Amino acid sequence: MQKPWLLFAQIVAAVVLVLAALLALDRLIPGLLPVPGNGVIIREVANGTTQGGAARPISTFADAASKSRPSVVNIFTSKQVRAQRNPLMDDPVFRRFFGDRFNTDSRPQRVSNLGSGVIVSADGYILTNHHVVEAADEIQVALPDGKTLPAKVVGTDPETDVAVLKVQHTRLPAITFANLDNLRVGDVVLAIGNPFGVGQTVTMGIVSALGRSHLGINTFENYIQTDAAINPGNSGGALIDAAGNLVGVNTAIFSRSGGSLGIGFAIPVSIVRQVMDQIITHGGVTRGWVGIEVQEISPEIAESFGLKSTDGALIAGVLRGGPADRAGIHPGDVLVAVNGQPVKDSVSLLNLIAALPPGKIAQLRLLREQVEMQALAKVEKRPAMAKPAP
Repeated sequence: MQKPWLLFAQIVAAVVLVLAALLALDRLIPGLLPVPGNGVIIREVANGTTQGGAARPISTFADAASKSRPSVVNIFTSKQVRAQRNPLMDDPVFRRFFGDRFNTDSRPQRVSNLGSGVIVSADGYILTNHHVVEAADEIQVALPDGKTLPAKVVGTDPETDVAVLKVQHTRLPAITFANLDNLRVGDVVLAIGNPFGVGQTVTMGIVSALGRSHLGINTFENYIQTDAAINPGNSGGALIDAAGNLVGVNTAIFSRSGGSLGIGFAIPVSIVRQVMDQIITHGGVTRGWVGIEVQEISPEIAESFGLKSTDGALIAGVLRGGPADRAGIHPGDVLVAVNGQPVKDSVSLLNLIAALPPGKIAQLRLLREQVEMQALAKVEKRPAMAKPAP
């Protein structure tokens, strides 16, 4: 009869052999053994690779920055303004007791502003924002090599906040435009400009979103959103991709403090290119217009109008005597297509009509009391945007 300790040793050895065999089989057939815990199977990087292929870390964007920095300039503007006189100084009783201590000097004063710009042609054309050069009577462009040149405004488009300047110079380092079809959310981008006047600065971030609209910044909105730091003075500067190509012109930030909070917006080069070409060729931008005021279709509005979806745009107002009025369009109609192109919302409608050449006939498909109708409107030139009262 075997001793108890010898029997116990034989059992332990057998169990170890069985476990070793199972572990060997699990190596050959993953998932054979049950996973402890919740049973979640994860994928881990092995030997620096993933299932999609080798992971290629990028440690620097110096090449992209050095390629584009010579094409980004600093813009300094100044204009003459007249301070408003204190209205209390027109009261003789007030003047008798307080003298001129509350009087405001009404003599003209010069106010300076700063921004950035992007060289787009070797012969001196420069892109920037309309709000950077608005009402300026003197514009100076500082090149990265330190040379300063006077610039004149070729034309501006307040509704997209794009302006084109011209300097008398040749062989300038023009930037390369990117193809936006390849731009994706998550791509690395660099913002180059002159924040707070400290000098040319490069900041890094990613594309946070594409096609941002309904922000109330400009009439026509289709922004690239980025978390690359954009501060006052960066306006008109370049937003470039990791290859150093221009993807947008920095134009605005969302901020409660005046500094960067990681929400910046750039005008994509697809829009910038169209506006720039029209400004250089014609001195301004011509857009279509039919004289309507529209609003978004909310789920509540869709339900009250008996609509199947929120697609389209609700006609909130029609200019009397305008193209839409002459075509028989009424407030309360829902516009769902322009020349066969579906209307998704009020922004897409605005862009579709703006792209129509003045003088052409636009076919508008609309719903009136759930009945589909067709209307033909002769497109007119969009009037210039009215400036707000001072």
